Amino acid sequence: MAPRAATAPLAESDGDVALTVAPAPARERGRASGRPRPARAPHGAEGRVSAPVVWREALQKRLLAMGDVVASGVAIVVVLTLSHRSDAAPIALAGGLLLLLLFKMAGLYDRDDLRLVHSTLDEVPLLVELTGLFSLGIGLLQALTPTGSARGEEIAVLWLFVAGTVIIGRVLTRAVADRTSPTERCMVIGEPHLVDRIRNKLAASQTRAVVVASIPLDGLDLDADDWQLVPQIIYDVVSDLSIHRIIIAPSSSDSSGVVELIRTAKSVGVRVSLLPRMLEVVGSAVEFDDIDGMTMLGVRKFGLPRSSRRLKRAFDLTVGGLALILASPVIAGIALAIKLESRGPVFFRQTRVGRDGNHFQIVKFRSMVADAEAQKEALRARNEAGDGMFKIRDDPRITRIGGLLRRTSLDELPQLFNVLYGEMSLVGPRPLVVDEDMLVFGLDRSRLHLTPGMTGPWQILGVRVPMQEMVGLDYLYVANWTMWLDLKLLVRTVRHVTRRANV
Repeated sequence: MAPRAATAPLAESDGDVALTVAPAPARERGRASGRPRPARAPHGAEGRVSAPVVWREALQKRLLAMGDVVASGVAIVVVLTLSHRSDAAPIALAGGLLLLLLFKMAGLYDRDDLRLVHSTLDEVPLLVELTGLFSLGIGLLQALTPTGSARGEEIAVLWLFVAGTVIIGRVLTRAVADRTSPTERCMVIGEPHLVDRIRNKLAASQTRAVVVASIPLDGLDLDADDWQLVPQIIYDVVSDLSIHRIIIAPSSSDSSGVVELIRTAKSVGVRVSLLPRMLEVVGSAVEFDDIDGMTMLGVRKFGLPRSSRRLKRAFDLTVGGLALILASPVIAGIALAIKLESRGPVFFRQTRVGRDGNHFQIVKFRSMVADAEAQKEALRARNEAGDGMFKIRDDPRITRIGGLLRRTSLDELPQLFNVLYGEMSLVGPRPLVVDEDMLVFGLDRSRLHLTPGMTGPWQILGVRVPMQEMVGLDYLYVANWTMWLDLKLLVRTVRHVTRRANV
């Protein structure tokens, strides 16, 4: 059976090659036994990886390993030299090997192969744990040297220093690796609407990945003979287009077909990613449970216990209060500039929907003319945010000072008062206006389980998303909340604001 005969001709579609798997002719279908034959790769093709893929993976791993060794070595030499020890160099050499061993055992050098987003921030908790164990190991090594064992405070200082240098080193190393390695070429296999969604997400994100080919499989309802065509097509496209990663995005309930796709994609030897639709509901906070070879996912119940709520509130009061004190001179200067430029109040107040559906008055610096709300209906035809939300690029109602405030997100500084009052949190679901909130129904309203935030998962996207997607992001934030998640979102918000504002 000729696989190419059952596919549409290669065609350019939005910059990538789109192939369509068509059902086999009727006379060939009749030959199908009721049971699919196992999909096999062409002879000798199993596990074969193209040279660009191997080169890319090796480069990233070696750069990370070199960065870790240099960072740990610098930390050891500095700390031991300040402690007036003469054996810093040999301990630094042995420490570098120990760090490589620990990180390799923890999978930190293989992690980037599995992910499209190479984030050091996601690794910080594990890096802190491993560098703590590393520092204890260095203390044991010092006990074997003629100069004697290290004191407790030396080990603590070494831990903090190694953790800091390794984290900074990984950020810099990944920046170098991303700029020196080729863009990751992806092929998406799955439902057509999911293919388009993945393509758009990769194009809008800051990942160095692009969709260069796609195989839309409508419903994955191919019969036994049709499935025999798919492996050969995958091998041919991967070879012809130098594919680095295959992304499988099924939405069908045909689990056997999905399993065959995953097995075929893995056999090619390139990276494989799977878009599991159920995680759009349960999130990533799951635990794998093994019962004699049968894997289950443990999903935690929705919502935060009282202790977590109190921890989150204490964090808001501490960090929010400190931020308000530090920002008070900036707030005073902005207020004066607004008053001098245009008539009207300094602050803009608007009714928003908060936790459990309660209304509150959000406070921002006024960035528009005083009668902006009266002009909204006349401008509604220019709305770019989709159903339920109102956003306009180059909004004519924005003042000169207001434009600067919006570009730098300084117009949101007064929301720190809302945080101290308990009406808002530093991080949380997006606070919707009343007419937007009326468009959220059913279980989606459970996003209001937490207090709305000054920032959240929607803030760091860098692009405007429709309300339904924003509501989904908020739901997953609530379902997966941890204190570390709030810290990550705050750091990423700062990065997003400074990049957008060229600060």
